[in-house]
Amino acid sequence: MIKSGLVSITFRKHSPADIVGMVSKAQLAGIEWGADVHVLPGDRKTAREVGRMTRDAGLDVACYGSYYRLGTEERESFDPVLDCALELGAPMIRVWPGARRSVDADHAYVQQVADEALALAEQAWDVGMRIVYEYHANSLTDCAESAETLLKASAHPGIGSLWQTTNDAPEEVSLASLEALMPWVTNIHTFTWSFGDGKQDRRPLAEGKGLWTRVLERLRSVPGDRYCLLEFVRGDAPEQFFEDALTLSAWLAAPCELSE
Repeated sequence: MIKSGLVSITFRKHSPADIVGMVSKAQLAGIEWGADVHVLPGDRKTAREVGRMTRDAGLDVACYGSYYRLGTEERESFDPVLDCALELGAPMIRVWPGARRSVDADHAYVQQVADEALALAEQAWDVGMRIVYEYHANSLTDCAESAETLLKASAHPGIGSLWQTTNDAPEEVSLASLEALMPWVTNIHTFTWSFGDGKQDRRPLAEGKGLWTRVLERLRSVPGDRYCLLEFVRGDAPEQFFEDALTLSAWLAAPCELSE
C-alpha cells in the first residue's frame, strides 16, 4: 500500500504543532520528522511529545530524518539519534551514506561506510527499527549503480533506501534508478523540479505527472507499505502544499486512471 505524507523539513520555520495541523487538514497519512529543527537528537522529551502529538491526530510517524553521516562521525553520536527515534515511535531512521561522491570513493571507503551501516543496523534492529539510506548527491548514493553497490555490501534486513528523482536528468534515468533500487526502497521523497540556465525551480507537483504516475504504477506492483512524502514545496508556501497534497491524494485514489 502506498500512503501519503510530508517531510517536516519542508516547513522548517513552522512548529511541530503547525505541521501536524497542516498534514491533518490535507488529509495525508504520515510525517517524516526532521532531526535538524523539529526533533533534535538527544531531545527525548520533544521526541516523545511530537510522537504523541502525531498519533493523537491520527497520523503515522513515517521516519526519523536524521543527518547522521556514515563514515564521518563517532559511533556514539548515533545513540541519541536512536533514542529519539524510539521516543518518536519511528519505524526507521534516515542516515546519510558517506561524505564523498561515488566517483571519489574507492573500495576501502565504500567498505568502511558499509561496515558502519551494518553495525548501526544491528543496533537498530535489536529494538525493532531499520536504517535507510538517503538517496542524494554528494554521497555514495548519488547514482543507482553506486547505491546498489553499497546496499549489496551492507546487506541486512534492517537496511533499506529512500528514493527520489535524479536532479536534472531525463525521466528514464530516474525510473531506471528506481528500478535498480526497488528491492530496498522504503519511502519516496516526492516533488517536481524544473531545470534551466543552470538553475533549479520548484514546481507544482502536478507538473510532474508524467514521471510520478509511472513511479506510482511501479510501486503498486510490489508488496509492502511505503510512503510518498511531499518535499520541496514551491515557495515554501502552505497553499502550494495543500494543492500538492490534493494532487498526490488524487493520484493515489485513482490508480486505474493514472496512465490514461
